Amino acid sequence: MDSLQEQAILVEKICQLYDNISKLETLKPSKNVDTLLTQLVLTCILPSSINVSTLPNNIQEMRSKLVRLCGEAEGHLEAHFSTILASFPNPLHHLHVFPYYSNYLKLSRIEYDILNQHHSSTPKRVAFVGSGPLPLTSIVLASRHLKDTTFHNYDIDPLANSMASCLVSPDPDLSRRMVFHTTDIMDVTDELKEYDVIFLAALVGMDIDEKVKVVQHLAKYMEPGSILMLRSAHGARAFIYPVVEPEHLQGFEVLSVFHPDDDVVNSVVISRKYPMTPNIDHKHHHHHHQLGIESSIMPSSCKYCEFQMFNNPLNKMSMIEELGTDD
Repeated sequence: MDSLQEQAILVEKICQLYDNISKLETLKPSKNVDTLLTQLVLTCILPSSINVSTLPNNIQEMRSKLVRLCGEAEGHLEAHFSTILASFPNPLHHLHVFPYYSNYLKLSRIEYDILNQHHSSTPKRVAFVGSGPLPLTSIVLASRHLKDTTFHNYDIDPLANSMASCLVSPDPDLSRRMVFHTTDIMDVTDELKEYDVIFLAALVGMDIDEKVKVVQHLAKYMEPGSILMLRSAHGARAFIYPVVEPEHLQGFEVLSVFHPDDDVVNSVVISRKYPMTPNIDHKHHHHHHQLGIESSIMPSSCKYCEFQMFNNPLNKMSMIEELGTDD
């Protein structure tokens, strides 16, 4: 547990970095941009028990602006490296040139392992919402873990999709299993029922109200029992990415939340669309029914129980919070 003084030093350092980042003329990759963002990431992945929701309003405002700036910078970084990769005859053989490629390998492995724990059969059709110009999660999952699955990548930006499809088109296998849709996910309705698993990118819905709107839309149209995988952030990592809490996921049962303790920045949330919408007073029953936790064994103040998962490939990395699983 870090002291309040340590937390104050951390926030001060992040405020200074925010000041410098917000003064940049552009967030496109350059020595200056890369240095500042690397410093921010290294600062935010240090172990910290800070809870951003308890910080004063001016810090909260700075944080939401910083999260947006980081999202914008990430978009530029992906576009930049997508362009570089497209210059190779087979771009997928050169993914290691992307500086955060190893993070994506780790994150995709975590997501695959978590998915395996909670989804008995191999998914046939997966959607990735907010795939961007460099759809590394889809590429890594499709090429390394889910080798018979079709991936439908949704992005609102036609340029992002054309850049992404250039990367996979030379590959005989992935070009067959990766489909790109240029559309706003809020306009996709009954098609959503066709997916066993839907991934929601961290950068879709940069503030929580936008994200909740997307989640509610997915809750309305996804197949009951299908899986929604989301990315969140924990501790100081919440200065880089938006945070998703279980209460933002109305209509879904949260199965588990994984917080990394290495250089991976995102937390992973896996949830399942309810087989039916329970007709209950959500305010009163939220934690006991919504999260499938027995009220008799849970103290009233406890949101969820935290414990280490032994015999699990992930347990070397971090704590997993299990939320009322049904095994």
